[in-house]
Amino acid sequence: MIIDVTPADVAASRFAISPLGETMSAARLHAGQHSSAALTPWVARTRDRYLRLRREYPAVGALLGLLRRGGYNADFIQPPPAGIGLSFADELATVRATPLAQARDELARNLAGNRPPAAYARRIFESPDVVGRIADAIEATWETLVAPDWPRLRAVLERDVVQRAGRLTTYGWAAALADLDPRLRFVSDDGGSRIEVRHRDQNRYPLAGQGLLFVPSALGPLITYVDPPWPHAIVYPARGVGDLLGPPPTDGGPDALDRLIGPTRAAVLRALAVPATTSQLVVQLGTGLGNVGGHLAVLRDAGLVSRTRTGRSVRYARTPLGDALAAEHHRPAPHGGR
Repeated sequence: MIIDVTPADVAASRFAISPLGETMSAARLHAGQHSSAALTPWVARTRDRYLRLRREYPAVGALLGLLRRGGYNADFIQPPPAGIGLSFADELATVRATPLAQARDELARNLAGNRPPAAYARRIFESPDVVGRIADAIEATWETLVAPDWPRLRAVLERDVVQRAGRLTTYGWAAALADLDPRLRFVSDDGGSRIEVRHRDQNRYPLAGQGLLFVPSALGPLITYVDPPWPHAIVYPARGVGDLLGPPPTDGGPDALDRLIGPTRAAVLRALAVPATTSQLVVQLGTGLGNVGGHLAVLRDAGLVSRTRTGRSVRYARTPLGDALAAEHHRPAPHGGR
């Protein structure tokens, strides 16, 4: 797949967060349709909830039966977010508003050439309230798997958006896409500028000044949207996914960094491997606002972190000295006798 871009597309591109997209990715993780080593502990922790969900909502199984990698998936079950700051309820309302005829057309295209669905799933797909039943299954998945962890998930996604949006506006396409996904690369030569995606779809799609919608995901894989009526969009794996699981675990006792600056201050410095606001650090570390703020002030006075104001937000990031200190004391201890 090739997406042609122009300089005008940089200004027109935007970022958004999709709680509904994270809901679908959570279900796919549990169903084994996608895997992530970093999220294995989260999947294990939420496994019992998922099994209960499958027992209570058969439509979740029918929904998962529609999802396949490398092929068409019905668009109405996971539309890209229409704007920034949408809630799960906003996105679910879009799903529920899908006309029945559109849903049936997309389901038929989704199922074409695929293994026939199970009898219970076929009854759901053929029912006159298929849109409502699928929407109910998505809502139950959100409430069971994602909503309890949403504050921490949202913090991870917001941090990624700020960092990558800054790269795009400051340095252009190449910098923004450099580490987005191994299957994607930016090329600029005599043939123009383009985003190349390894995909069975070999067609070419010009943005023509409309820009691209970027949607980071903590739980999901790379997904591209190129079919109308949705905007051209790329869902990509967000950085800092390990933050979903909380502060980095220790190996049985404080390491040198903990002993040097204290365990809480060391946890704050480690967490700033990706820039964050004070409130995001509070969510990630599970501690009080005043506590985090006090430690940030000390780390800043010591030259280990810097702060940058963007609009109404203040973001903290490690300085090169902070990076060096965190990296130096994060090395494993050498083997040998005690």
